[in-house]
Amino acid sequence: MSSTSLVPKERIEQCILLVRGQKVMLDRDLAELYGVETKVLNQAVKRNSKRFPSDFMFKLAVDEKNELVTNCDRFEALKHSTALPNAFTEQGVAMLSSVLKSERAVVVNIAIMRAFVQLRKMLESHKELAQKLEELESKYDKQLRVVFDALRELMAPPEPKKNPIGFHVREEVERYATKRDRKGKK
Repeated sequence: MSSTSLVPKERIEQCILLVRGQKVMLDRDLAELYGVETKVLNQAVKRNSKRFPSDFMFKLAVDEKNELVTNCDRFEALKHSTALPNAFTEQGVAMLSSVLKSERAVVVNIAIMRAFVQLRKMLESHKELAQKLEELESKYDKQLRVVFDALRELMAPPEPKKNPIGFHVREEVERYATKRDRKGKK
């Protein structure tokens, strides 16, 4: 059983979120990847709670859950849930393989670990590129500052587009006459 045929790498990468400055995966996404119910995964974690210290797993706060529901359509099912999801760090996900003892859990875990490593490499190469750009900028004079600013702008992640909420009528609006308009018409 190969990890590439079981779970696509892109599917795993979509599940990795940034919460509290850490890359994490939620219990519901992990349960789906492992092919178990979220309830079963959380029960296994509770039975082995000593294996999951706060730097391996933490429960989302209500405002963090609400922010996820607001920003991501795939978390719509969490909207009316009273239970707060568990967030697992990379170490917590690794620990899950020892708690969930199935062939699928082992294979999926390997794929998840590879996705975390690849993400870390991508972030590291971005830092190296920014550092090299700073070094070049310090060597050359101010005439090239425009070029460096443009490069820095291209490297910055795009701002997420926010769609306006609600129904908007796009019609021509009749303007009411003001006192000044009425005086001019006399």
